Amino acid sequence: MATDYDAPRNKTDEESSAESLEALQASRSGSAQTAVIDVDENDTAEGIDLPGADLSGEELTVIVVPEQSDEFTCSSCFLVRHRSQIAREKNGLKYCRECEG
Repeated sequence: MATDYDAPRNKTDEESSAESLEALQASRSGSAQTAVIDVDENDTAEGIDLPGADLSGEELTVIVVPEQSDEFTCSSCFLVRHRSQIAREKNGLKYCRECEG
């Protein structure tokens, strides 16, 4: 049997009452909202980052890779791009396609 997906759908009483603004507001104000943190059993307390936590004693390790011979730094957005992305070079400054587009 063919179904016309463009035809308006008949809503039941349950659907129309759930979509009303008053019903949504009443359902939200009647129940207290609580924050739930999904914690894996294998996680330790050190693996959970809480909002507003003091991370000043933490040390981050980041490996910085120098610009390669086939890359350039755009003088407009300062992103490192492949040399195939050079759109213009003026006064020794290179600009990428996104900045020049």
